Amino acid sequence: MRITKAIGASIALSIMLGLTPATRAADADHKDEWSKINILFVPWSQSSNPFFEAVVSGAKDAAAQQGVNIDVQFGEENQQHQLGILETGIANKVTAIAVNIADDNAYIDILCKAMKQDIPVVTFNIDDSRHGAPGSTCRLAFMGQDFADAGYVLGKRMIEEHQLKKGDVVFTPVEAPQATYAVQRHAGVQKALDEIGATSEILGTGNDHAQALNLMTQYMLGHPDTAAVIGLGQTPTSQAVQAIKDAGLKIPSGGFDVSKEILENIANGELTAAVDQQPYSQGYYAVTQLALYLKYGLYPSEMDTGGKGLIDKTNYKLAEKWAGPVR
Repeated sequence: MRITKAIGASIALSIMLGLTPATRAADADHKDEWSKINILFVPWSQSSNPFFEAVVSGAKDAAAQQGVNIDVQFGEENQQHQLGILETGIANKVTAIAVNIADDNAYIDILCKAMKQDIPVVTFNIDDSRHGAPGSTCRLAFMGQDFADAGYVLGKRMIEEHQLKKGDVVFTPVEAPQATYAVQRHAGVQKALDEIGATSEILGTGNDHAQALNLMTQYMLGHPDTAAVIGLGQTPTSQAVQAIKDAGLKIPSGGFDVSKEILENIANGELTAAVDQQPYSQGYYAVTQLALYLKYGLYPSEMDTGGKGLIDKTNYKLAEKWAGPVR
């Protein structure tokens, strides 16, 4: 049987989107039904945080591909505001919820309420640290980074490349030291440091880049024996190289996430490596898995979106090409 290029391309695209031709035909038959699916997508972060551009981009692409509606509302790093968004969504009978959470206990009541009302919930980017265990926040699955594993991988890379040794103190700044991602990433980094007898010191920077730069510079001015900097989030990682320069030090740095500054610093060799948690995937698969669950009853799966693949000078160009909407 001969397949034309056009038909072949159509089949390939269907496979790429996770849909067979038969499934796409069935979707077309249910187009009106699927269009009534409304997914509430609620990042905890500020809407101005550039990290979430790729997260939201992935979520919107998934919604378009699945033929469902998505309502993106940011929590603006205000827990009560985010809880209010969720409460309103439940009252308005939203079909499903995708949310990232910043506290293990604050979201239990509201998200368990949603699940009891047959509103499926998935978490992305940040999860309850108990990951669905009895008594923890109700959700079907989490799409995000294994923070501890990622921290360990980065810690090992910094140790091996820069000969960190027993007695060294590594500076580990992070936006929100008590947040789940910060605690677990730090635990992973410290696990690697423990293996050589080195220690670390945490400093909260917040998300404002100017504030972070000032705080990090002041720390290093007061701690000139700092052996290295490992930023535990995008903000401190993006400011690490400049803070080191402003403090008059010559020490290595590495960190987490992708931004224009981070990629530029990797390209010129001033930042050793960054862990990419692939935020596009977090938004894309959170919405895709909810849509597949609502349409076909396919249960969402836990998904580690990245952490063991480091971006460094050998591979940064592809990340640079797609930084923002995808990386």
